[in-house]
Amino acid sequence: MLPTSPTILFDGVCNLCNGFVQFVIRHDTQAYFRFASLQSGVGQEVLSAYGMPTEEFRSFLFIEDGQLYSRSTAALKVFRRLGGAWGLLYGFMLVPKFLRDPVYDWVSRNRYRWFGQQESCMLPIPALKARFL
Repeated sequence: MLPTSPTILFDGVCNLCNGFVQFVIRHDTQAYFRFASLQSGVGQEVLSAYGMPTEEFRSFLFIEDGQLYSRSTAALKVFRRLGGAWGLLYGFMLVPKFLRDPVYDWVSRNRYRWFGQQESCMLPIPALKARFL
């Protein structure tokens, strides 16, 4: 079943991705977001439903109101929802996608080398378990 609440899908073994999820959790004071790793059943179902690769992860995804966002657009939509000063980053939506996404892709291609990766997906602490699908 596809997520109905605003959900961030992330590479569960990527240290950068896990760090981003931790950042969002700390700044999401309204508990707006839910989370699922791309390797999980939910993640695999979303990837299949949207015709995306189910084994090689180049982007985190954001689902909101039934719409799937990826790459720089997904990141900027998340920042917008965090509000405060972080919401100002949404202004980068004015930069055309053909300029934003290559920068995102460059970081994505190098994320394991720069930030490392884990052997397995992170497990949320019990207090956060309800926010993970």
